[in-house]
Amino acid sequence: MLPRWDHGDAVRLTRNVRNDGTFPGVPTGGLLVRRGRIGHVRGVGTFLQNQIIYAVHFLDEGRLVGCREDELLGVNEAWIESRFEVRQRVRALRPLAVDGKVRVPGGSRGEILNLERSATQGVVYRTHFDCFAGVALWVPEAALGAWRRSDDD
Repeated sequence: MLPRWDHGDAVRLTRNVRNDGTFPGVPTGGLLVRRGRIGHVRGVGTFLQNQIIYAVHFLDEGRLVGCREDELLGVNEAWIESRFEVRQRVRALRPLAVDGKVRVPGGSRGEILNLERSATQGVVYRTHFDCFAGVALWVPEAALGAWRRSDDD
């Protein structure tokens, strides 16, 4: 298990980092560093002997945060901004079909489970919809809209 980056390397954060309760002065669950931000590696270590953890200094935020390798990209690697985040509530902007049959009516509420960025396809989200229990669908960003609290009424 060799680290991908070394002390001083610039890296980009691929997902929001929130306080897991170990960062003082920020409530548990509070945002520490937003995805897309660039920081510099200040140290490399391991967690449970099977995960490389990087101490990354985000100068603009004034924070030194521990990041897993899969949460980082090299600063020169392609970055595609996304509208939604993991665990964010969304709604289907149009009906979604599986094998030609509509399974998710337009306006249905869902939750982002994961996302992938692609230079050719843009951003696609693995999304679970309340109306299609037990099945997660890969949905393009253009087919999703923000879910507002007023939509719950």
